[in-house]
Amino acid sequence: MIFKVIIFSTLSLNLLCVFTLAFDPRPLQDFCVADQTSSARLSGARACKDPTKVEADDFFFRGGLHLAGNTSNPTGSASTTVAVDQIPGLNTMGLILLRVDLRRNGSFPPHIHPRATELVTVLEGSMEIGFVTSHPGSNKHFSKVVRKGDVFVVPVGLVHYARNVGKGKAAALVAFNSQHPGFIFVPSGVFGTTPPIDAGYLASSFMLDQKIVEDLQKKF
Repeated sequence: MIFKVIIFSTLSLNLLCVFTLAFDPRPLQDFCVADQTSSARLSGARACKDPTKVEADDFFFRGGLHLAGNTSNPTGSASTTVAVDQIPGLNTMGLILLRVDLRRNGSFPPHIHPRATELVTVLEGSMEIGFVTSHPGSNKHFSKVVRKGDVFVVPVGLVHYARNVGKGKAAALVAFNSQHPGFIFVPSGVFGTTPPIDAGYLASSFMLDQKIVEDLQKKF
């Protein structure tokens, strides 16, 4: 019995050590300012700048988010990003910020962020923001008209969209809890691949005429 207890205790200790050494969910230093001169990457994060050479400007971004983006494009949308390229001090902190602008009737196509939850705060106008649950789950659609000062959250990895439903332009601040949330736009991710996905297969999957699929592939 003692022998068995000792083996169990040893096994438990080994398991504990494996778990303890697996990862640390928080940074192991005060900061890891991105070294813009280094090409080294670890899971998307950049190498740390020599801490003795870090300055206040490494944690600062001047202006930009008070200005509307250029929405003169087919979707009528624009985004201004504040990430590691703009603030090197954001490196390893799991956070980026966007300003999103939509002209009247503008929209962001259905898309996915595979690595981040999205938090939207409307600054101006009115947006309908919606997402669809994963399958199985009947692909339930949740949507809400979000106005100035309102906040809406989109869970990680779900197909979602935003469109301007007001009479004028709309703008929002969007935060992501990942340094690299990923952006997969559903239309271009299906019809704009290189090389293209077989048009016959897509026609069958979307229950469309193959000529329509081929036309969509040319557009994307």
